[in-house]
Amino acid sequence: MKKIQQVSIHGPDDVRLEAAVMPVPGPRDVVVRAMACGICGSDVGYARLGGVIGPTLKPMPIGHEVSGVVESVGMDVRGIEAGVRVVINPLGAGNQIGNGGSEGAFTSHVLVRNAASGECLIPIPDSLSFESAALAEPLGVGMQAVNRAAVAPSDRVVVFGAGPIGLAAIATMKSRGIEDVIAVDLSETRLEIARSMGARETLNPSNDSVWRKIRELHGESPVLGAPMAGTDVYIEATGVSSIIGEVLASAKTEARLSIVGLHRGEVPINFLLVMMKQMTILGSMAQPKDWNDMIDLLNDSDLSRMITHRFSLDRFSEGLAAAQDPNAGGKVMIDLSELAPES
Repeated sequence: MKKIQQVSIHGPDDVRLEAAVMPVPGPRDVVVRAMACGICGSDVGYARLGGVIGPTLKPMPIGHEVSGVVESVGMDVRGIEAGVRVVINPLGAGNQIGNGGSEGAFTSHVLVRNAASGECLIPIPDSLSFESAALAEPLGVGMQAVNRAAVAPSDRVVVFGAGPIGLAAIATMKSRGIEDVIAVDLSETRLEIARSMGARETLNPSNDSVWRKIRELHGESPVLGAPMAGTDVYIEATGVSSIIGEVLASAKTEARLSIVGLHRGEVPINFLLVMMKQMTILGSMAQPKDWNDMIDLLNDSDLSRMITHRFSLDRFSEGLAAAQDPNAGGKVMIDLSELAPES
């Protein structure tokens, strides 16, 4: 029985690279030879908490931002053949790959259950590298935040958080001709990437009076005589609860707030302000239904500048440490292309 290496969580801050059994597809399943997988902010959260919220498989395999090549196909699967280059929708067809399920993608071979449904695998063109293709999942999260807020080219936008999801939102807006975007983050490295990906201006709360600068850049729109920022759309991609209160207090009438940052605790909201300003608050999660939206953008635009760190699987602990450092940069990518199963 062949063995593979796989990253799993055994408890809070207990993440291990360990041996696992090489998967074999059932009649409706596919096995994908993984080539690249990004470390997500949720992976960092899972590591800290010891798994997902609620019942958790222990050990819990992680990794869900993955690209690779179909290696073996179950007898009932149609439309996907061995050798096809793909990205995996980790939540497709009821899977929970890397999110509390029995499979994770920080490994050489990933079992994709019920791939026969047609909801799990998205072919990618030969022109797209595996590393760039592995950005499809986080790109989709940022894209969905933009979609939820129905951002139009004439809108003035502020993105709080220039991590991978905030950068993905900025890249999406750039591709759609939305030019008046301000990025806010504490990391100068991330802000530099944000500028290169289309942000008009960047603000660092350590150095800038953020709301004063936003009003200068986007103008003012008074509410009951009080000067409010002229921003049309806010995208909250930090998970810092105080920012939501700041937006409600500083936004103009009919502003929209799209929340994509993960807020694990309760957040106090002044609904008098929401009512008085007739604001729209939108939650955003996961990706658009059509993953080809992300593949097309990745194929048309070079978003590889989002990737600031690259590690092999045997250096996963270093990669996780980089992902845990808010000042380290953007996306951390794990190269899986050189892995081989053991006898």
